[in-house]
Amino acid sequence: QVQLVESGGGLVQAGGSLRLSCAASGRTFTRNAMGWFRQAPGKEREFVAAIGWIGSTYYADSVKGRFTISRDNAKNTVYLQMNSLKPEDTAVYYCAARSSSVVLTATRLYDYWGQGTQVTVSS
Repeated sequence: QVQLVESGGGLVQAGGSLRLSCAASGRTFTRNAMGWFRQAPGKEREFVAAIGWIGSTYYADSVKGRFTISRDNAKNTVYLQMNSLKPEDTAVYYCAARSSSVVLTATRLYDYWGQGTQVTVSS
């Protein structure tokens, strides 16, 4: 059974940092595109960042320059380093994986999802 388990969320003040981790089990995702998405209350789930199997990265404009996605294929784990956090970054953050190596940003094109981790940024 494939599982993606996020960790690292929490409460932080504006301007602070958090590092999210997503550990995959049940299969390896070494050659798969991986992504992070988030969903704030009353809003649709939105793309945050994605990474290809050779390390190519893509970011939403709202997080570019503040967030960094990375992966450790040996550990089957993806990370999201979040710096200079803002109150508008408050959301549940989800890790997701595609069955393909092609990196895409549309939510509906991801096949595996974690349960999410809450990130709350206070002003």
